[in-house]
Amino acid sequence: MPELPEVEVTRLGIQPHTEGRLLEGARIREPRLRWPVPEGLHERLRGRRIRAVERRAKYLLLRLEPGGTLLIHLGMSGSLRVVPAETPPAPHDHVDLLLEDGRVLRLRDPRRFGAVLWTEEAPEIHPRLAGLGPEPLSPALTGTHLHRRSRGRKLAVKSFLMDPQVVVGVGNIYASEALFRAGIHPGREAGRIGRERYDRLARAVAEVLEAAIAAGGTTLRDFTSSDGAPGYFRQQLAVYGHAGAACPGCGATIEKAVIGQRSSFFCPKCQR
Repeated sequence: MPELPEVEVTRLGIQPHTEGRLLEGARIREPRLRWPVPEGLHERLRGRRIRAVERRAKYLLLRLEPGGTLLIHLGMSGSLRVVPAETPPAPHDHVDLLLEDGRVLRLRDPRRFGAVLWTEEAPEIHPRLAGLGPEPLSPALTGTHLHRRSRGRKLAVKSFLMDPQVVVGVGNIYASEALFRAGIHPGREAGRIGRERYDRLARAVAEVLEAAIAAGGTTLRDFTSSDGAPGYFRQQLAVYGHAGAACPGCGATIEKAVIGQRSSFFCPKCQR
């Protein structure tokens, strides 16, 4: 599933080709995504200009002029690419946004878990975005924030870290990697971790996500960037998917456990 780094890589890929461009409408081949594509989207978009391409959590936000915002989610295996309008659509190419220069921004979504949503209001109050925690690469994510939100919480710190109301965009892969860097066992109760350790964890989250974005994301199965290239952060993973291998820090055997119904990888010596 595309996580925050993969969505950010997509944003960076499409931004130069779409920002400032006039939209001539939309072509909907399959409206039945996770939520139905809004009716009349072609008419709503026609004549509006893409003012900015932004990201909130795992949603891409196309802010338009003179108003309105298009929210796009890539779902489990979706991708966005800018292609010539005459490019024949593949079976899972469900939505085209028509650009003034004869190209289209094409959403491919094989499993149809993605979304194309429209709002005239501020996107921050949209039901899909309201109530979300801070961005992990923003100054708002601090050890103080994590420590305060964790008080009294008995759930595993890995599940706590993946809660989008605590912090957005820290998926399974990146939670495992950040906890390894911070030296925290993924199964430890969130409420029993001190402030200094949460300081390390906040820094580790940012470091892991920044490294993943720089490497183009992580391709485990489906993800490719907007230009079709795979992400290479998989080659830098320290623990995720490495059960039975030697820990790169101490040489102990990396273990695997199921925490919150998700596979978790950790070093039993480095992480306490």
